[in-house]
Formats: sequence, structure tokens, C-alpha cells
Amino acid sequence: MKETGILVKGEQSVPTLVLILFVATVPILVGGCVDDNKKYLDSFTPTLETGKDWPVYGGSRASKRYSPLTQITMENVGDLEIAWTYDARDQVEGAEASRPRSIQCQPIVKDGILYGTTPELQLFALRATTGEELWRFKPVRDSRKYNISAGRGVTYWQKGIDCRIIYTSGTYLYAINAKTGNAIPSFGEDGRVDLHEGLDDGLDLDMGKVSINATSPGIIYKDIFIIGSSVSEKGDAAPGNIRAFDVVTGKLKWVFHTIPHPGEEGYDTWPKDAYKEHGGVNSWGGMSLDVERGMVFFGTGSPSSDFYGGNRKGKNLFANSVVALDAKTGKLEWYFQTVRHDLWDRDLPCAPNLTTITVEGEKRDVVVQAGKDGLVYVLDRENGTSVFPIEERKVPILDGLPGEQPYPSQIFPIKPEPLSHQFFREDMITDLSPESRAYVKGIVDKYQIGHKFSLPSESGTLMFGYSGGAEWGGNATDLEGILYQNSNNDPWILEMEDVESRDNEMQSVRTGADIYRINCAMCHGSDKKGTAEFPSLVNIGDRLASQDIESILESGMGRMPAFRHISKKNRKAVTAFLLDLPMGMHPGTANVPNTSEAEENIEEPAFGYEPRYVPKVWKKLKDQNGYPGIKPPWGTLNAIDLNTGEYLWRVPLGEYPELTEQGIPITGTESYGGPIVTASGLVFIAGTKDEKIRAFDKRTGKVVWEYQLPAGGFATPITYEADNRQYVVIAAGGGRGQKPGGYYIAFALKNKPQKIN
Repeated sequence: MKETGILVKGEQSVPTLVLILFVATVPILVGGCVDDNKKYLDSFTPTLETGKDWPVYGGSRASKRYSPLTQITMENVGDLEIAWTYDARDQVEGAEASRPRSIQCQPIVKDGILYGTTPELQLFALRATTGEELWRFKPVRDSRKYNISAGRGVTYWQKGIDCRIIYTSGTYLYAINAKTGNAIPSFGEDGRVDLHEGLDDGLDLDMGKVSINATSPGIIYKDIFIIGSSVSEKGDAAPGNIRAFDVVTGKLKWVFHTIPHPGEEGYDTWPKDAYKEHGGVNSWGGMSLDVERGMVFFGTGSPSSDFYGGNRKGKNLFANSVVALDAKTGKLEWYFQTVRHDLWDRDLPCAPNLTTITVEGEKRDVVVQAGKDGLVYVLDRENGTSVFPIEERKVPILDGLPGEQPYPSQIFPIKPEPLSHQFFREDMITDLSPESRAYVKGIVDKYQIGHKFSLPSESGTLMFGYSGGAEWGGNATDLEGILYQNSNNDPWILEMEDVESRDNEMQSVRTGADIYRINCAMCHGSDKKGTAEFPSLVNIGDRLASQDIESILESGMGRMPAFRHISKKNRKAVTAFLLDLPMGMHPGTANVPNTSEAEENIEEPAFGYEPRYVPKVWKKLKDQNGYPGIKPPWGTLNAIDLNTGEYLWRVPLGEYPELTEQGIPITGTESYGGPIVTASGLVFIAGTKDEKIRAFDKRTGKVVWEYQLPAGGFATPITYEADNRQYVVIAAGGGRGQKPGGYYIAFALKNKPQKIN
């Protein structure tokens, strides 16, 4: 420690005295960091009451996505215009420059400064009135661990003049000075903490080789930063432990095991010592916090591996559960499991919404959780019991995969009704045209249909609940207890295959094309052209070098899992095939030259296991023109009165202009990103394939404003006030089968008002 300004015999040295006088008389404005410690203890209440800022992912730590601002109204919303645009595209070189990524970030605003992330997860700060960039922070690239995924937001923390942004990129958690954009060296090691910290609790493993990142930001209680994670979907998934870190030092504070250890509640819902083998059960959708109760709430995903659980008999707590913990200690308060022994990847994909409703004349503080299967759970915040009736029913347990032990019963909420289809029926087949119906029926006839809990099989199943119902964009709730939620109706085709049969087939292949067909074509297509969900690999050499492709095959990237069951030699062969190289096991050649014995070996997973059955076909049911294979609407925006559990309205969200021109009623499209709602009665939402942002009348569901974005806004908007002007901002990052973007766009009224309410 430097001795400048130390205390000597009870007197202040001159430098210290001058500093104190300056602090006492002059408000400290440090790049948006305001020394307002009298107001700030552990709450953003002052700014939330006025709506001036959007200081937290989800608008508030209750994740309500509600703003009290009223400057933009039903009457003047048509006067919105672009106030500023920020080009967030990263300055990268080589192959990275040709690999555009989307933006899923919902930025935050604090004291007139907007903080967000770029497609490559660089962190930036802008003036909220002009979009002028103040600084950018470029995270570390670690070739051994770095696996960039989506980044959906950042977290702000302040105590006195110490204000910082906590966010993740790749496998690191960073603490960044909100004034300067520099890493805070006293946090962790040189300003960052490895996200593997706290995963190997009770496990003697090299967790540094396990894939982990965090798509959604964590949440702060006092000086404790609490975060979930995003992990592999396969048998090698890392444990989904919830971790809490000291926001000042980065030191680990507590760990909650989502797969229980001996002596912990839920341990007997798994086979003995399941935590030593199984992973997943992670919270990737974000968290909510009740500051007064000191409780943190989150939803979890399915266990490893997706679609087969023959080695994990039981309910599998705390998978697919709404969980409440003591935010200070990590102690379990309560849980509510939505799917037992999940075989359908029906995660809880978004942060729970905390609100207060009136049921039969009684005020109830509740936790509202929406799921990918389209169900909405309204739970008492104190004990997790359901506010509305729920039935437990027997479900099919026959005709499962060999070794599978499905759970014999599941729960069915009676209210609210589901947001989306629960199972496939023949009368759902598309009727866009006779040709479309015939095409889709020919596919449907091959598969098992008819029950939400139909079991995965080698012969194949049609199912909902993967990219359907609610998604990571979350929902919004106004002060009247009305929930606004966008929802998708997407049927998927799932065919499973025996790993032993697959591996036997792999041993007999002689070309990279064969290896690609067995492992990659189910997502990217036999023609390498991809789909709306999975990118094209045509001319991939223009975007990625051979070593990049091999690295992705080995370690995975984003939604793509690692392919460690493919030997290094065969990964080279696939790479050669993708790059059309006349070498290796490309069609027409028989052997890979200069391969060592090590390259022939298959790498064992650092954690987990190889499941007995894995997906062979996993794709959306589409007609011959690429439209969903069911009758519209394919995407909706919904308003549910949580006080009664009844729908107020349901309208299509998004359109295919070419179908509208043919006279087909608006169909809706799938959407990614969620809504916000304002006190003036507006619901803002983007996220649709037609690349528009819209405002709806919250009372009727009528569109009252829309704007064609330069690229898809697959994110959740925000609204805030700066310099007496209300802004609405959306990240137009593109992607998801649409053209790339890379922009943040701010809208405001044409004539700047003199005063904001």
C-alpha cells in the first residue's frame, strides 16, 4: 500500500484532507458512476420507482420487465423515430471477421450510461442520449477453454465510488471498472475468475477440460454475485452447480449442488453417487431476487444426457425445477419440479417473474415461471405451492428405449392453459396448400404421435417443447398482475440411435463424407446447406481455417456439442471434406497420411459418460417450402391475468410477408427475445423472423406501431429516460437463419418533450 495520505497522530495529511473536501462538496460523476451511497445500499429502488434507468437485466431484480415511464403513449407511439444507432460489430481479423454472430443482449442503463456486449462479447459503455462510445473492453481469448456463446446481459454493482460491471465471456467471469472499462485487478486473478471454480466440489477431476460458459447474467444480493451456467447437452455435461462469488474479491462464497451429494435433500431421487457421473441440471435462463426476503429464484434444465436417462432412474431432483435459495448462504428454501426424469429437454428457459396478485380477495406474492413446453406455473413465493390447481396423471412408460426407466406420472397445471401445443395430432398438419399438407403428412405417417410424454425411440417421435412455448427472452408483468408472454409452436422430429451401432458404422467408414453423414448431417443437412436453426457449412473455408474447424469438433461451440467420440484422425477427415481438400479421408482417397497412433485414439470425456442412445435425427417438422409443418399460428403474443389464470387475449406475433400477400391470414413466426411493458399501456417486442420491432396495446393485443429493423432483433428491448426523453433500445444483431446485423438502435419521439412524467 502506498503511504501517500496516511493518518499521522490522528491528523489528516494534506492530500487526504483535500480529497475529502472535494468528495464532500462535488458530486462524483465517473462515466455514469454516481457516488450516491446514501441512496444505494443494496437496492436500485430510487431509479426503479422513476423508471429513469434500466439498471438490471429484466428491468429489476424481480425480472418483471416493467417500466413506469409514460412519455411514449398509445397516442404518440406512431411518432417514434431513430434517435441513435450504435455499430457494435467487432474489429476482428482473419477467419473471425467472416464469422458473423448475433446479439442477444438486453443492455442495462445506469446514470445515463448504457452498458452492453458486442457479437464477440466485448463489453462497451455508451452515452444513453447519443450512442457515443465511451470505452470498450476486450476479453481474454484462451485457446484451451474459450468457447464463445450467447451473452444476454451484464450486471451492475456500486458501493460508494466503487462501481463495476460483472459479466461473462467464454469461461471467465470479469469485473470491469464502469468508469474506465479496465479490468479490476483485485477481482480474482487480474480481474477475472474461471467459471470452472466450484464445479469440482467433491470430484477429483480436471474440470478445466469441461465446457462451461454463462449465457444469462447473474444477480447480486448485497456483495454476493450469484450465477448459473450453460453446459453441454450430452453425457459429458459439466455439473450445473449454482455458485456465489464475492463481488469485490471474486472469491467463492457458496455452492448449491443441483445434483445432490450424500446427505443433501434429493439425493435419493438419483442412483447412488450420481453426482460423480451426471451433469447438466443447470440454470441457464437467469435469476430473480426478492431483496426483502433475501431469496434468489431460478429455473433449471434437464440432466445429462438429453433424451436418454437409462442410467439415472428416479425423479432426478433438482432438474426441471423452480428453486428458491437463501441468497446469503445458498441454503435450499423450497423447490417445485415441473418434469420428472426429463427425457424431452423441457428446460425452464427464463428467469422467474416475481410479482403480487390478488386471488379470491387475498394478496399473494408469487413466483411465475414459464417453460419451453408452454406451461406457466404460478407459485407462492414463501413455500413454492401452486396458486392454481395441478393434477398428477399417469403417463406412458412402455415402448421406451432399452434400459430406460421413465417416471410413471407427471404433473399437469389446470390454470393457466398452455401457451402452445402439448402434443401432435394429425388434424394439426399444415393446410397452407394441398401440396404442403400431402408433403408433411408423408413425414408424419412415419412417426409416433399423440401424447406429450411419448418416449424417445429409434423409430422416431414428433414432439413439442424444445424451441416452443416460452424461451430465454422471458416475459413482462404490469402492476395489475397481467403477464405478457411470447410463445412458439414448433414441432420437432426426434430419432434416436444406439451408440454401439453408430460406432460400429464409424469403424467401417473410409471417407470424411461418411463421417459427416453419420455425425453432422442431422443438423447441417446432407448438402451442408444448414437450416434456419443450424448454419450452412457451404464454403466454410471462407470463414474458418482448418485448425478452427478441428478445434470446434473437439471442444464444441455455442449450441454445438463436442464430438470427442470421433478420433483426431477422423476429425481431420471431416475437416478435409468440409473444405473440399484433396487429402485425408476425402471421397476418393483411402487413407489419412502421416497419422500417429495417438490420432487414432478417441478422447475420453473429462467428466461424464457416453450415453447408450443419442439423437440420430433432430430437426423441425417443415413443409417443402421451409414453413412449419402445422397450421398457424406459429408464434403468438399472449396476455394472461395472473389473478384469475385466464387469458385476456392471444394474437399472432410476426408474419411472412410473402404469405400475407397471397391472402393468407397473418401466421406469426417463431420469436427469440421477450417483451417489456410500460405504465402507458404499451408492450414492446421484437424477436420475429420478419425482423420488426412492434408496440402492442396491452389492453387488446392490437399492433399500434412497428418498424422494420436492418436485421433481426433477437433480443429483449429496454426503455429508460435520459435528459427528459424516453428511449426504447433493441439489439438488432440478426442471425438465427437471417442476415447478420450487429447494431443497437434507440428510438424516441420526434419532438423532444420539455418534461417527462
